[in-house]
Amino acid sequence: MAAPGTRLDLSLQFGEFPGIQMHRALLSRAKVGRWVDAALRAPGEIGIRIVGEDEGRALNRDYRRKDYATNVLTFDYTRTPVVTADLVLCAPVVEREAAEQGKTLEAHYAHLLVHGTLHAQGYDHETGDADALEMEAAEILILASLGFGNPY
Repeated sequence: MAAPGTRLDLSLQFGEFPGIQMHRALLSRAKVGRWVDAALRAPGEIGIRIVGEDEGRALNRDYRRKDYATNVLTFDYTRTPVVTADLVLCAPVVEREAAEQGKTLEAHYAHLLVHGTLHAQGYDHETGDADALEMEAAEILILASLGFGNPY
């Protein structure tokens, strides 16, 4: 459970993959906690794991039947009274996408952590255009409050 006076109980883990040191240095527990907390609408118990390509691909294949590594996977367990979820981010995919999109790695991680946290609370961009617009608008506002530009 979250400590008294806080809304977030955060676990941050790193798998083993080439280049892990850069990701560890960038993703401090305090920074990641600030990004996730900004997207929470209720108290949360969130586990975050930063993984390599092999682990990311295996999880996506086993749980979504898609045989490739994706940027973020959200495993949501409860939404009320406490949001409980695990977010898995594939570091090589996040790094590659950031470069392709002309974003800093930090900005892309912030976006994907906000995105995954919103998914854990029931937001879904794949159920229709209106839902996608609602989720994107929430992401834009949350990221702006954190000092990041529009990720789209």
